[in-house]
Amino acid sequence: MRRNTVYLLLIVAFFYSCGSNDRGELVGAKTKTKWYGEKPYGMVLIPGGSFTMGSQDEDVSNAFNTPTRTVTVRPFYMDETEITNSEYKEFVFWVRDSVVRTKLALLAEELAYGKEPSKEGIQRFQFMNIDTTKASPYVKYMLKYYGSLGDFNSPTQGKVLNWKEKLDWSPNRFTDEYYAEVMDTMFVPIDESINGRKMIDVKKLKYSYAWLDIESAAKSTGNRKDFIRKEVVNIYPDTTVWVKDFNYSYNDPMHQDYFWHEAYADYPVVGVSWKQAKAFSNWRTKKKNDYLKSKKHPSTVPQFRLPTEAEWEFAARGGLNFAIYPWGGPYTTTDRGCFLANFKPSRGDYAVDGALYTMEAKSYNPNGFGLYNMAGNVSEWTNSAYQESSYNFGATMNPNVEDAKNNRKVIRGGSWKDVAYFLQVSTRDFEYGDSARSYIGFRTVHDYLGTNLTGKKTKTRKNK
Repeated sequence: MRRNTVYLLLIVAFFYSCGSNDRGELVGAKTKTKWYGEKPYGMVLIPGGSFTMGSQDEDVSNAFNTPTRTVTVRPFYMDETEITNSEYKEFVFWVRDSVVRTKLALLAEELAYGKEPSKEGIQRFQFMNIDTTKASPYVKYMLKYYGSLGDFNSPTQGKVLNWKEKLDWSPNRFTDEYYAEVMDTMFVPIDESINGRKMIDVKKLKYSYAWLDIESAAKSTGNRKDFIRKEVVNIYPDTTVWVKDFNYSYNDPMHQDYFWHEAYADYPVVGVSWKQAKAFSNWRTKKKNDYLKSKKHPSTVPQFRLPTEAEWEFAARGGLNFAIYPWGGPYTTTDRGCFLANFKPSRGDYAVDGALYTMEAKSYNPNGFGLYNMAGNVSEWTNSAYQESSYNFGATMNPNVEDAKNNRKVIRGGSWKDVAYFLQVSTRDFEYGDSARSYIGFRTVHDYLGTNLTGKKTKTRKNK
């Protein structure tokens, strides 16, 4: 009898622990998915670590805004080049097409109300239907009680746009009058066109997104919705900066061709404000996550964003802690007299370094981390607000100044129109975040998940 009791207890214990082999030990929550540390395309790993931030030399400008201090930044990925016209143009095209498809879908839905389903003319661009017969209980619940799977406050009410149908921008091939009606809203008025050419009204190209203000939420109390910020940004670059930035100067060809002509596809985009650069970063995150979702990949990538001022300086130094320039220094030419960056070497002689304006984003030699043009070519937006004394009160671990009320944003690196002083890795400058210039561009960064400080390739890891 006693032996039978023991057997019974073992059987109960077996069924009680069925499906688990942890032997009752604390092993952590496990998932069925694996996480892969994928290197983002076109980016290089900046290993992170500590460095001496600020200027070790004489403060020739007497700004006294770069006292030396030791700071530490976490590892991150950074674009090896500035964002190019071609890359930014992909953003512009996506916004343009999404605006048009939204207009077409809304009008198609209005015209189809109370009628038999059709796929002719504009009806080809209706919102995508969800097959409720195969839908999960969650999808059925959302459709029943909310009418959509997304943001029902958005113009599309969370419905999915039809990206399968090809858009035709040639007026001679418009499918019907309703299609022409929608397209007409995207072009400049007839009385503003030149030689009868149909041109896109770039004021219609607006990108909407929301983000959570974690800095404010962490320092105060309130509901989550109180810290959700919504942005609507006109994303088209200001091409007139080539004219406005320089009085009595013939820069009309740059105004007409720089952003659109194929000859400048690999040149850094300019005329982009700080807010537009932030919008681009948000869209790039969305683009990657939408792809992962389409492949039924449960993981999401960290946000693409602008670098902090400290991250930018650490990356620009390229592993040379006390360097003056990204290549070391103290000279701006090689021993053969070849210039090491695109800047203004002497008064008025912009072309002596081989470039009158900007050059291709991947030009000159990269620094120790593999980053191109961290000095010269175009200055670059950072995520940090500009405070003259921020080095004196800022943190020494991942320092950054987040101040939404401060419209002065730090720019770094100097540009094609600047003298050598602004190319130094420690030199600070600022521009107003709502302004755009012919000499300011940007590059994005992407957080590295983990604490690897060596820059070496890590093995695939499985979440626990």
